[in-house]
Formats: sequence, structure tokens, C-alpha cells
Amino acid sequence: VEIANQLQGIGASVNAGSGYDSTNVGLQTLTKNLDQALDIYTDVILNPVFPAKELESLRSRALVGLRQQRSNPNAISNNVYAKVLYGDQPYGRDNNEASLKAITRDDLVKYYESTFRPNNGVLIVVGDFNKATLKSKLEKAFANWKPGDVSARSIPAAKPIEKARIFIVDRPGSAQSVVSIGQVGVDRLNPDYYALNVMNTILGGAFTSRINMNLREDKGYTYGARSTWSFRRGAGPFSAGGDIQTAYTKEAVEEFIKELNDIRGGRPVTQKEMEYNKQSLIRRYPGAFETVGAISGQLASLVTYNLPQSYFNDYISRVNAVSLSDVNRVAKQYLDPAKMAIVIVGDRKVIEPGLKELGYGITILDPEGKPLETEAGPEH
Repeated sequence: VEIANQLQGIGASVNAGSGYDSTNVGLQTLTKNLDQALDIYTDVILNPVFPAKELESLRSRALVGLRQQRSNPNAISNNVYAKVLYGDQPYGRDNNEASLKAITRDDLVKYYESTFRPNNGVLIVVGDFNKATLKSKLEKAFANWKPGDVSARSIPAAKPIEKARIFIVDRPGSAQSVVSIGQVGVDRLNPDYYALNVMNTILGGAFTSRINMNLREDKGYTYGARSTWSFRRGAGPFSAGGDIQTAYTKEAVEEFIKELNDIRGGRPVTQKEMEYNKQSLIRRYPGAFETVGAISGQLASLVTYNLPQSYFNDYISRVNAVSLSDVNRVAKQYLDPAKMAIVIVGDRKVIEPGLKELGYGITILDPEGKPLETEAGPEH
């Protein structure tokens, strides 16, 4: 509370967070208050004490948040989809009551000591400053931060799904079914990154994409349908899906699968589609650099994913270099509907009879992704 009050008094903020591939502590401050803000920022990074009272308060709030998530079908879908694709691999682990209750203060201290080391991080600064003056201030502020041993952390490969299957999480009375269809994708450094982005913009990455125009504009099954690649240090997921009217769940799954098969060769991408969507990627690219926070985040991605220093300067030319044959090749190479998971959170009683007609095996899961029932289904 004292730290928060000090920051509020000078119009600054300090936030710590973590994602799938990195942990960060950020400071945002008025340039005129940098010296005061930097004192607080470095104190937070170098001298955390992890008070037991604060840990218990945070734990209580996290448990409440977790229970709220269990009533949110999209949150359930995200957690279950990750569990189905990755199992107990790090990308498949979600928050659960048992793990939240088991965390101790010693766990936090151990994680901090094995992670927050100057030889395991990069300091990024964006703003209006004199570089030499700022460098001197930062070196003085962090002078007592000592390097340490940091163990290498790797992401084990996830076991791919061998045959497409439907996974249902029952939510009786739900007016919509949350549908997620996909597979484990590729990592951020995959050489086909640009071609995959262009292909996905056509498939489901924009309002005018094939998936959205089909399921929303033509069929009216949903307010929006999409597809995404999550590029991470390890192979992140590919997913296609949306919130679908319960009565049309079966039909929507059929259309998703149709679009996935079409872009693989059933209806190959045209030159016109490719050029339109390449321009969409290029023209919205400057929007990722509109604020100091956005620029900082972009620079952080260079560090997290070990991208070349020339990445931003090369982006537009790399997108322009993607050819029609590249787009059609990566669609066939990286998408395989015959080996995708089809995860649906919805009213089982209403949706299951129609889904059985599609010929996939069906597994019923609880909201944490644990199997309750399994039906083999006919050969598909």
C-alpha cells in the first residue's frame, strides 16, 4: 500500500506480470519524475520481501477469480482446449484450486532467486531522454543487483492428436456453444512465420476472412468466427472457433472443417485474396507502435523470441515476399483437420445428438478438462 501511494503521488505505476514465455516488471512515469520513480522501481525489483499477509490476500483473490472463471464458458474453453492439446506440458497447465492453495512463500522466494537476475534479463526504456544520462542513472540504480545461476528452461514437445475427436464440456441451458478446433502449431522462429500469418489472415484472422464471412455473414450462426496462431518459444496452439448459437453447433463445426479443408486445396487461395490480405497486415502494422507502452512491448518480443535486431525494418518486405505458392503450401503442411481436437463448451443434451452424426469419437470432460465419459465413435 505504501508503494502504491508513493507511485500515485507522482503519477507513476509499477506492474509485474508473466506470460507463457517471459516474466516482466514494468515502470511507467512522467519523464520529470523519473528519478523518484526509478528509486521505487529498483527497490521493488531488488528487495522484494513477499509478506505472508499479502500472499494470503492475493491467494484469496485468485481463488475467487478462479471460481468466477468456472462460470465463464470462454474461460472454461480456453483452459480445457489447452489441456486437451498439451496435457501436463507447461502450456497445458491451468490455474486450479489445488495449485493455488499449495503455493508457499518459500516457492515465491525460490522462483525469484532463480529468475530475477541481471544476466537473465534485458532492460528496455522508451521515452524522451538523454541516452548517456539515463544509462548512468540506470547503472547506478542497479549497481547492487548481482548475477546468479539461472537454470535453462525448455518446453517439452506436446504429443500430437492422432485422430480428430470431439470433446464436450456440458453447460446445461447455455444459449451458445463455445467452439475451438485445432492442433499444436509451430514456434515463433518457424521460417514459415510470415506465410502462416498471411494464410491465416485469409482463413480467419480478419473480419473479411473466409471463416467469418461464411459463419457470420452468410450462415448467421455467430456474431464472429476466427482462427489464430499463437506463436511462442515452444509450439503454440492453432485454433479456429467462435461463440455459436446452440441450435447450429453441428452445422458450425461442419463449416469450420469445410473451410479448413478448402484452404488446404479444396478451394486454394487466389492471388487477389493474398494481395488484399497482405496489404491488410502491412497497413495496420504501424498501429503496433503508437504508444511508449506498445513500443516497449514490441521491443520485448525481440528479446523473448530471440528475433534479429532488423526485424521491424524487415517486416513489410518479408510480408510482401510471401508468394501464392507459399500460402497454399503452408496451409497443406501445417493444417490437418483429420488430426484436430474439436472442443465444445455447451448444452450437451441439445448438441450431442447432432454432433454424433459427424462421425467423430466423443469424450465428455469436466470444466477442468478431466474425462468423464468416452465414446470411440465410427471410423471417420
